[in-house]
Amino acid sequence: MVKFGPSGNADSFYALGYQSTLDTPKYLAERGLDAYEYSFGRGVNLTVDKATLFGGEFRKHNIELSVHAPYFINFANTDDEMVKKSVSYVLSSLKRLKAMGGRRCVFHPAAQGKLTRQEAFGLTKRNIEKLLYAVYDSGYGDMILCPETMGKVNQIGTVEEVLDICKMDRIFIPTFDFGHINARGRGILKVKDDFRAILDKVFEELDEERARSIHIHFSKIQYGGSGEVRHLTMEDQVYGPHFEPLAELLYEYRMTPIVLSESNGTQAEDAMVMKRIYLSVVEKYSANRGDGYAEV
Repeated sequence: MVKFGPSGNADSFYALGYQSTLDTPKYLAERGLDAYEYSFGRGVNLTVDKATLFGGEFRKHNIELSVHAPYFINFANTDDEMVKKSVSYVLSSLKRLKAMGGRRCVFHPAAQGKLTRQEAFGLTKRNIEKLLYAVYDSGYGDMILCPETMGKVNQIGTVEEVLDICKMDRIFIPTFDFGHINARGRGILKVKDDFRAILDKVFEELDEERARSIHIHFSKIQYGGSGEVRHLTMEDQVYGPHFEPLAELLYEYRMTPIVLSESNGTQAEDAMVMKRIYLSVVEKYSANRGDGYAEV
């Protein structure tokens, strides 16, 4: 089943007078959305009790929750104490996620810094091994860690790097942020085969279960020489990428991802745009095939 929703609350959520995340499930359900990503981007400031309360409301409305760990995580840091902090940020995120009743925790792998790419990625993997031990030792082996593809060229997080991390353990499922991938490559996602090449790598490198259920972030993103500049909305016609080619492939490959919109202020509206695009693909292809397949 493909699930769609926003990362964070859209401007319209607040314009309608809502103020608390406790109101988010009702807001999403009324719009036909069934996924939501809660961000700890600037720090894990949510109490476990409040996380448990949130989780109950989201379950009541059948909204699947994921979380995004703090943005300042860096597993290519050469300072062991800073690496321990990165591990603790993930563990703190997982503690709240478990209280919410969710399973998927997205995190940024690393920044290259002054190291060579090879040095930085090698260090990233060694430190993520430390994270793995800590996750299992802390009783979070039933959770899912989702390393994310990154939008700036000086960040660890190419498609290949994320897949390499995911091969370390079955606890990992990739977060493919297609806006980041497009921005990092300065507009490389133009036609269906550009998206197909990425999905083919996933099925080549990972087992089928994880490949089919990847985590997806999608938004149009302005980019420059160093990659990502800023998130845009689905109305942008300059930078891309467009969702239609990916929607067709999700159907063709019988995939069941969670798809989160990270548009700038229109996350919920653009999640609905993507859902409508996907449903139109399902209607068109299932009619042609006559198999009634409609994983949404």
